[in-house]
Amino acid sequence: HFRVEHPAGGYKKLFETVEELSSPVTAHVTGWIPTWLRGSLLRCGPGLFEVGAEPFYHLFDGQALLHKFDFKEGHVTYHRRFMRTDAYVRAMTEKRIVITEFGTYAYPDPCKNIFSRFFSYFKGVEVTDNTLVNVYPVGEDYYACTETNFITKINPDTLETIKQVDLCKYVSINGATAHPHIESDGTVYNIGNCFGKNFAIAYNIIRIPPLQADKEDPMNKSEVVVQFPCSDRFKPSYVHSFGLTSNYIVFVETPVKINLLKFLSSWSLWGANYMDCFESNETMGVWLHVAEKKKGRLLNIKYRTSAFNLFHHINTYEDNGFLIVDLCTWKGFEFVYNYLYLANLRANWDEVKQQAEKAPQPEARRYVLPLNIDKSDTGKNLVTLPYTTATATLRSDETIWLEPEVIFSGPRHAFEFPQINYRKYGGKPYMYTYGLGLNHFIPDRLCKLNVKTKETWVWQEPDSYPSEPIFVSHPDALEEDDGVVLSIVVSPGAGPKPAYLLILNAKDMSEVARAEVEMNIPVTFHGFFKRA
Repeated sequence: HFRVEHPAGGYKKLFETVEELSSPVTAHVTGWIPTWLRGSLLRCGPGLFEVGAEPFYHLFDGQALLHKFDFKEGHVTYHRRFMRTDAYVRAMTEKRIVITEFGTYAYPDPCKNIFSRFFSYFKGVEVTDNTLVNVYPVGEDYYACTETNFITKINPDTLETIKQVDLCKYVSINGATAHPHIESDGTVYNIGNCFGKNFAIAYNIIRIPPLQADKEDPMNKSEVVVQFPCSDRFKPSYVHSFGLTSNYIVFVETPVKINLLKFLSSWSLWGANYMDCFESNETMGVWLHVAEKKKGRLLNIKYRTSAFNLFHHINTYEDNGFLIVDLCTWKGFEFVYNYLYLANLRANWDEVKQQAEKAPQPEARRYVLPLNIDKSDTGKNLVTLPYTTATATLRSDETIWLEPEVIFSGPRHAFEFPQINYRKYGGKPYMYTYGLGLNHFIPDRLCKLNVKTKETWVWQEPDSYPSEPIFVSHPDALEEDDGVVLSIVVSPGAGPKPAYLLILNAKDMSEVARAEVEMNIPVTFHGFFKRA
């Protein structure tokens, strides 16, 4: 699977502007949709990659498009709508890019006179509300999100935008990740940067309680449960996700840093965007932090390991005084997002491969964190679990040096966008994870991985570009992998239909059915299955 090539460049279709739909369209089903599969697959991604003649430059800049595949009695429909964010509505109104996005600077309004333009240089940055990354439930509501303080409340049936919500109004946080943890009772946890005591930077874990009998919006009851310290007072690390078990919260602090002086300075003076504010700390490596969830108490244990980028936690669980932390890492301190400019991703295949040559190498890893430390074990490996090769060595300065067990590794082939049977096995011991295989950053296969034996199952077809696989459990499931895996596949070269929803048997990743549509579907990042 490490030799698949894409000379035809069909992956470029993932980064092409499309139109929204006024009403859902019927998808053409081949195979047989399980009758128990009832509900909606909701997913987010960019759908507008330029405004008039002005292009967006980065993968995370295109305007947010919300997608839905509906399953009912073996029939499938597809719908999509652009979210009516400030960024989108103002771009449509003024026919130009108005709000600066992750990798695209929005120039000041050319119609303003020189006097008002001068003053706009000293206005703070207008933070983007382009919520293109994920969609998740809070109580009875549904929100699309990116990584800023703005989330977008949406109607999961019609895909209409209800309103913009500013998290800063509810809780002390400057932004929140697109990867909240949602517990079985509906409690939502998330993490974000904030200004802590005496101006020092910190990371806050916030909790949004489940919907109560009073039916009040749970957002009004959100609170900070614990604060993690920052390795550098003025430079918070980029945080994309975190780990959660029934008793612990795990935060991995990586060497990809946000330079606050740049971030808070007037971007318009030098045409800056979010990407311009990142830098790497070449010496710190990675710091891991653990807190007790219920007490909100920080464990005073300093875990250290060598440098990597981290976007996605696979799963985390407790075993006999240890925390098992499974991660999709990228080895090194250079920011992986440097390789996700649209110009890179739209290049011809030979160039795509050449670009990726010098990027950090991907690797799925298991780290094991001992929770009970005995000083008499200094110099020794504290990991006594029988099933892992991961180590944790207590050093004389009382830090604990971690070495991982590798659970998946292939040259420039990432196991990424990991999903699990989250409802039943999130935060608990588990066996299987489902991922999107990136080949030099191009998604070209779906992969199931047994994290214990490292056995893999792969779905792959020529010139076919899938999305993050979403696991949906069978209603009467007895085993962890009883169910199906859903993914949106773009297939520009293969046959008449440009895209389809793929349904695989989660046991062996064999095809159960596909539902084809007569239109292209651009890249989507994350989403979830909402049961009917």
